[in-house]
Amino acid sequence: MARKPTRGYFVRGQFVAEGSELDQELKREAKGTDGLSRTDLKKLSDKLQDLGEQLLTLRGDLLARLELSDALLDALDELRRITNFEGRRRQSQYVGKLMRKLPEESIAAIEAAIEEQRKPSAAATLQLHLAEQWRDRLIADDGALTEWLALDTGADVQHLRTLIRQARKDAQASPDKPGEAQRHGRAYRDIFQLVKAALARDSGDSEPTADPS
Repeated sequence: MARKPTRGYFVRGQFVAEGSELDQELKREAKGTDGLSRTDLKKLSDKLQDLGEQLLTLRGDLLARLELSDALLDALDELRRITNFEGRRRQSQYVGKLMRKLPEESIAAIEAAIEEQRKPSAAATLQLHLAEQWRDRLIADDGALTEWLALDTGADVQHLRTLIRQARKDAQASPDKPGEAQRHGRAYRDIFQLVKAALARDSGDSEPTADPS
């Protein structure tokens, strides 16, 4: 009885039997997942799918810097529009599939861009510290108000004076105690917000979102 022929294919003139070690190795190389177990492949797939969804939250300037393919950008736009749960799940999987085709350097660039957006910029951090300094000076020194009004010519002087007086009253009502942090009232926080907004307008930047005080 004749033996059933082995199924397979030729690669560079060499016959590769389906299911053989060489066949599996070639398939892993084609997918770029050489040496990864099924568990590792699942983890990698989930990671890239999640990373793809995080691209939806990335600022326009950071997204443009990545120079992603039109196919991936179109897939992200479609994902952004879909509200149906099942449809969104399938589209997210498709985004993950496109992400798996990206080279390692592109994945690293995406992760770096997401991290850059997560952390405040040096300029934003400096602006927050400057706002803190002005807030403390305005509350502690009457002369600081004159200096501030020279910078913020459109300030509501009466409102700012009222906030300063209230912040001083709040500080007297809750004096510092050893080992206990000073408790501040709403006026203290409102002064910070006003100063922060004015500094942001003056610099032409969007306001920093964090408040370290």
